[in-house]
Amino acid sequence: MVTTTPVGATDSALDASFQQSRSRVIARGGMVAAAHPLAVAAGVDALRKGGNAMDAAIAAALTTGVTLPAMSGLGGDAFFIHFDGKTKAVTALNGSGIAPRALSRDYFVSRGHEKMPFYGPLAMGVPGAVDGYFQAIQRWCKLPVSALFSYAIHYAENGFPLSDTGHRTINSAREQLAKFPSSAAIFLRNGQALKPGEFLVQKDVAKSLRTVADGGPEAFYDGELAERIAGAIQEAGGEMTAADMGGHTSDIYEPISTDYRGYTVYQTTLPTQGHIVLEELNILENADLAQMGHNSAEALHLLIEAKKRAFADRNAYSRDPLFGPTPLETIISKEFAAERFKSIDPKSASEQEQAGVIPETDGDTTYLCTADGDGNMVTFIHSLSAGFGSQFVAGDTGIMLNNRVGRGFSLVEGHPNVMEGGKRTMHTLNAYAIAQNDEMVLVGGTPGGDQQPQWNMQVISNLIDHGMDVQAAVSAARWQSFPGTDPINLPNDYEVRIESRVPEEAIQGLRERGHQVKVLGPYAAGGAAFVIQRDPSTGVLVGGADPRSEGLALGI
Repeated sequence: MVTTTPVGATDSALDASFQQSRSRVIARGGMVAAAHPLAVAAGVDALRKGGNAMDAAIAAALTTGVTLPAMSGLGGDAFFIHFDGKTKAVTALNGSGIAPRALSRDYFVSRGHEKMPFYGPLAMGVPGAVDGYFQAIQRWCKLPVSALFSYAIHYAENGFPLSDTGHRTINSAREQLAKFPSSAAIFLRNGQALKPGEFLVQKDVAKSLRTVADGGPEAFYDGELAERIAGAIQEAGGEMTAADMGGHTSDIYEPISTDYRGYTVYQTTLPTQGHIVLEELNILENADLAQMGHNSAEALHLLIEAKKRAFADRNAYSRDPLFGPTPLETIISKEFAAERFKSIDPKSASEQEQAGVIPETDGDTTYLCTADGDGNMVTFIHSLSAGFGSQFVAGDTGIMLNNRVGRGFSLVEGHPNVMEGGKRTMHTLNAYAIAQNDEMVLVGGTPGGDQQPQWNMQVISNLIDHGMDVQAAVSAARWQSFPGTDPINLPNDYEVRIESRVPEEAIQGLRERGHQVKVLGPYAAGGAAFVIQRDPSTGVLVGGADPRSEGLALGI
């Protein structure tokens, strides 16, 4: 069983001052965990007004689109898994959009590109989040649309004081934002990032939010707003048209899953990278991680090598299912994982991992999770892709558009994820939910691009293999193996980036095995992981919030 032992009881690397400053949150009536306090407050208020877990998720998600404008918004994509506490049904949504139909590999290669343009008007795909929000509202929410949108509209119209984190996020993107007057007008003052404490006001976003709230997804994809978005993109040199946006719909499906040491781990399917997490866990199940010890050199080496293999298989085989087959059942099978495990040398790091042999057959984001008193639970992730996405605000709509096309597609001829018009790129986004005996007991996730499948694997292992409570699991020292799947970073030499709270003997053990290791600050690996745990016998909820973020978990 996943335990609820005191924070830090199973992770000696957590320092005493941290243990005293943050503790897990326990409640019974409902819970919201998200990366911005105002979004958490919106979700909790929705619960108090009689809403359920999905009401809380949508209210919080819409609010993060305003309070975390670098991470999410109307111009992004969204994915989630929903658990129905009454029927026990587990349902997932893919809210990703296509690439403009006028684009192709030849379009870019003929213009001298070796890799996709990462930012700007050629980097964005059709935003899928809006339809995803409304699919959720229509299927599960109890509160009226106006109530769910009201929090985001309020903070967009009236502004909110920018935090230190918000200032740093804008400042880090300042040069790119300055290239587009519509973006600079919102986030910069005389070419400089807004300061901490200054109000970030987004009146054009408020108008767009009202239009969508009043008119539904049709107002976004088929109405005047779509024409204005497409017009702004084309004026800036992009190729997206209103016809590309028209008629966009989300996919509703049963999530993929695997069994891990007595638990069922659900994940989002293609075009997300959820299958990476499932393959990683299947590989890890061939070893006794608990016996190895948390963050020992032996355990870290195994996790890193499992990551390399799962990522290699993703890069080799995964694509938009509408544009060709992916051997998904094989990739997440126990038999395939056993063979991948056998390829790991316990004493030596692999330098360039190859994909597994499959027989012929006919990454910035924000994450949140919610739960209510009736056993409903939601794990929800949405994103503009990179920080501020394409960096391009679509004219006077105020909508920052994603750069999913520029970040995700390859220009390598014959690659399964090669650039094609009308195609959905592979996504770094993924979110997980964990059940036992048909009852959902955990929902969790994190932003972080290609780090998501790595950090999710580590948190799940912390919870199940090492018996940590949810707060200790998200706070524990973590690592990331670079590179991942982003074409802009491939090829590149492997490097393990690891927090300094990992014992020195473990770091040295990795180096002795041939890993190139870069030691980061004690909480500098990044991410904003959140987990909510539910005890089916009592309904008690326990939430953990990543100390690396400004977010929190709050219950009622």
